[in-house]
Amino acid sequence: MKRLIASIIIIASLQLSKAQELETILLAADDASLLTQNYLNPAIEGLMYSMNGGWATTAKVHKKFGFDLTIGLNASFVPDKAQTFAFVSSDYLFLSLPNDETELQTVMSEDDVETTVDISIPNDNGTFKVASFNMPGGITEDLPVNAVPAPTVQLGFGLPFKTDIKARFVPNLNFDDDVEANLIGFGLQHDLTQYFGPLDKLPLSISILGAFTNMKVTYAINDEDATDSVVVNNGEAEFKMNTWTVQALASLDFKIITFYGGVGYNNGKTTAKMKGDYTLTYDIEDSNGNQIGTVEETISNPINLDFEANGMRATIGTRLNLSIFKIFADYTFQNYNTATVGIAFSVR
Repeated sequence: MKRLIASIIIIASLQLSKAQELETILLAADDASLLTQNYLNPAIEGLMYSMNGGWATTAKVHKKFGFDLTIGLNASFVPDKAQTFAFVSSDYLFLSLPNDETELQTVMSEDDVETTVDISIPNDNGTFKVASFNMPGGITEDLPVNAVPAPTVQLGFGLPFKTDIKARFVPNLNFDDDVEANLIGFGLQHDLTQYFGPLDKLPLSISILGAFTNMKVTYAINDEDATDSVVVNNGEAEFKMNTWTVQALASLDFKIITFYGGVGYNNGKTTAKMKGDYTLTYDIEDSNGNQIGTVEETISNPINLDFEANGMRATIGTRLNLSIFKIFADYTFQNYNTATVGIAFSVR
């Protein structure tokens, strides 16, 4: 089980691993935060949608003390328009693209080609601090499809009053001393069919679900390139994600097969921070572009970003019931459409 949990966290956080290559963006000074946010946004937004998936495969709740173990994979598909972002020079104070490109790749692009970005920061004495760095390309070639994955391991337990409690929990895990991650989530599903009189004699079930998930991932930012213009000391990238969803569910539950669906609302918020001390080296040029020296500057904890994803959702799915063994698949229509597949072991 520990190997399974470790694999889940590694896959769920794969799309964030490019943060370890982003330290050179700090040369962009006051433009670094906007550039980083535009680059990471589709991966983080997609992950928040994925984290809200797979909470229920039927609207029918367990009998008291019934339980299930569900293992699933959510994959939120990245829209084509989110693979790139427009580079509008007026949005940035100090940046330019030497080849006059009008757009840059996001982390979820299919194009992994790096793009050179030039920096020119004016000094008070008429000189300029100048540098350049390579903006990283996308990571989609590392994934089976252009989607943000979020595997889940979930336990459900039947309480009195026709209510299920659900839990997702991964203890604090470390990988190669560079990555640390943990996840916790809770959900409640309450049966509404019981309040509708004769309806509870039909195969139709109706319920309401609310769920919350928190995930934290940190990466050590190592100074892997001693030849670049950034020296890293105690570098770390930290991502904290909070997502919640509220859904109205309905299902037709037969002995062999279940058809289920739901409508609801998603919300997710993420903070991304780049911590540590970073020493930046710039060339100094005069107004004619002649290099006249170099300068070093040290900055601390330079990046603190906020991301948000929210909107309506609608899900349709089906589940094959083989005694206590279940196989399910569903599709959710939302800003980042999401496919979910998995298996479950359920005892009513």
